[in-house]
Amino acid sequence: MAFEKITESESHHSDLEKKTIIELLDGMHQEDKNAVKAVGMIKDKTAKLISKVVELLKSDGRLFYIGAGTSGRLGVLDASECPPTFGISSEKVIGLIAGGDHALRSSIEKAEDDTKQAWEDLKKFEINNKDIVIGIAASGTTPYVVGGLKEAQKNGITTGCIVCNINSPLADFSDFPIEVVVGPEFLTGSSRMKAGTAQKLILNSITTATMIQLGHVRGNKMVDMQLTNSKLQGRAEKIVYDATGIDINSIKKYLKIHGSVRKAIDEINKN
Repeated sequence: MAFEKITESESHHSDLEKKTIIELLDGMHQEDKNAVKAVGMIKDKTAKLISKVVELLKSDGRLFYIGAGTSGRLGVLDASECPPTFGISSEKVIGLIAGGDHALRSSIEKAEDDTKQAWEDLKKFEINNKDIVIGIAASGTTPYVVGGLKEAQKNGITTGCIVCNINSPLADFSDFPIEVVVGPEFLTGSSRMKAGTAQKLILNSITTATMIQLGHVRGNKMVDMQLTNSKLQGRAEKIVYDATGIDINSIKKYLKIHGSVRKAIDEINKN
């Protein structure tokens, strides 16, 4: 099958400037539902990728995301949420964006067009064959991402990708390609919309399922989360209460001593 850039196809919705706000929202909502449906249709491929991520992380490997623009920001977001949510080191899941951290807030001219920079960025982390690199690009053609995966494969590193086109150049350098075809955007070519939504859903799935498999969840609770603010402290207290039923003052004492929901529960249950 030839490569077709569906992400750049003409929108099914026309004369947007003539529509009412509610008509615009109805159209966007319908397209969002298509994105969710598309994610569900490729869950078997997502599961295969996650299984490999789990295998490598169990063997002291790391998960790297590389992307540019919206896709890069989504990867960095997902990586940055893993330490507070699951209590892991910030060096276990790493998000890299073309142009560096400044590109999280501002567009960096032509950064995504550099085919060599992603590999240079990855080498700074002494990446090796214990690790896995997942390239994120709605089009599947972003030079920064394609170049990074190409070099990773050449160096014996496992690769995966999240793209919204079939048979893209990025998928050619991916051992575990996830091709989630969401169709044309509501606003033609604006892949920050439902393509971005689909990518975010898949990224959530990858890290959440992986961390559950690695033992960072009990029941449906984040027992390894970091207690970094009052909201999370309150959530931790509720988790400990649900697991043990002891009074709140004792819960606060155990959490202060151990700094960990898991350790607090285990200590209480020993007594």
